[in-house]
Amino acid sequence: MKRREFMQRAIQQTAVISTTAVSYSRVIGANERVVVGLVGCGGRGRQVADLMRKVPGVEYGAVCDVYETNAASAQAWAGSTAKKFGDFRKLLELKDVDAVHVATPDHWHAAITVLACAAGKDVYVEKPLAHNVREGRLMVEAARRYKRIVQTGTQHRSAPHYREVQQIIQSGELGEVRFVRVWNYSNITPNGVGKYPDEPAPEGLDWDFYLGPAPKVPFNRSRFLSTFRNFYDYAGGTMTDYGTHRLDTVQQIMGVEAPKTVVATGGKFTLKDAGDVPDLLQVTYEFQHSGVGAKTGGFILSYESCNLNAHGAGGRTPGFNYYGARGADDRPHGEAYYGTNGTLIADRIGFEIFPEPLKPALTAKQRAQPIDAWRMQPKRVQGRDTTDLHTQNFIECVRSRKAPNAEVEIGHRSTATSHLGNIAYRVGRRLTWDAAKEDFIGDAEASRLLSRKARKPWDLI
Repeated sequence: MKRREFMQRAIQQTAVISTTAVSYSRVIGANERVVVGLVGCGGRGRQVADLMRKVPGVEYGAVCDVYETNAASAQAWAGSTAKKFGDFRKLLELKDVDAVHVATPDHWHAAITVLACAAGKDVYVEKPLAHNVREGRLMVEAARRYKRIVQTGTQHRSAPHYREVQQIIQSGELGEVRFVRVWNYSNITPNGVGKYPDEPAPEGLDWDFYLGPAPKVPFNRSRFLSTFRNFYDYAGGTMTDYGTHRLDTVQQIMGVEAPKTVVATGGKFTLKDAGDVPDLLQVTYEFQHSGVGAKTGGFILSYESCNLNAHGAGGRTPGFNYYGARGADDRPHGEAYYGTNGTLIADRIGFEIFPEPLKPALTAKQRAQPIDAWRMQPKRVQGRDTTDLHTQNFIECVRSRKAPNAEVEIGHRSTATSHLGNIAYRVGRRLTWDAAKEDFIGDAEASRLLSRKARKPWDLI
């Protein structure tokens, strides 16, 4: 479908609620109430909604979920006046709902966001922004066309310690950074998300609506709730889940928007479960830039996801907290920026700088000498998860109409980088990316994986 046809279709399909867009042409004042509708009432949705509701002047006036159990629980949480729906399109008809909080499985993000924008609603949408690259671009276009505020749920963008990391690296303090390593590790051996027979859907679940644009399959508990990310039908495994957060952070810190090339290797080696995503994946990206800790040139980014071991990286400082750590030595998530003056290792809740010796050691004798001077000072900054600041930023932007920290174009580019890693793995070869055209150069098979044909009647965009 051509993009102009897409927008015409979106308008037709939201004709019932088009008056809402007109009524919402006002700008909400700093002290006015913001009414939010929650679509997707599972664990992450409720967790973020708890934080967003703490922002002064915010209330959840409606909730929606295709699983009645979750919808009813969310309605009880939201309060007796909150309306409950099983179809998000009914929620979008509510004139008093100012913003929509999308926390569904990934394959529903695009349709809900696009139709919410067409209905005059601002949107907070969880990461990854979209199920595929083409859907992400449609979300950006809808936000622009309808002049909506759309915040991607990549909360690292609201973290003060990551802004400090960005300043350290872009100022050149860390020296030239030519290699960045990112890792997401977990040990879910031997059975992963499990392997279960197909069975009737639970009472109160609209399974066909849950599948939506994805292929029609019988109900299977492995494909439902918290384990849906292990299937390409709905998501992209660890790569688009945790990976989107960290690739977004690398692009922020290094001042880049898209890679030039990507190649990946991995496989489903050990896990005995129903999922079709790899349990081990290594992706190498080549980025080009000017500035950012180097006069010219670029850098290599290595991304690793491993579901077979939770160590990730060793070496922990006593008294310092690390994201997701369980044992005494593991660092299961992180980014390492290797500069000529030192190494900066960061995660969601802090960063550390490990300086390089001032004098290089070229011989065994030189390496045996004690180090008496360093190229920069060591540093440790303890941060915290800033999802609360991210939701606060969204509400502030709903009121001010300023661009949020993780504006939809930022979310799209970072999510697209994750998708490129999965596509490179699936086709099994090195790919060259044309960021301006958002297409691969000379690889039709890879290009076909940038989108998919949605299942009728759920082809809403």
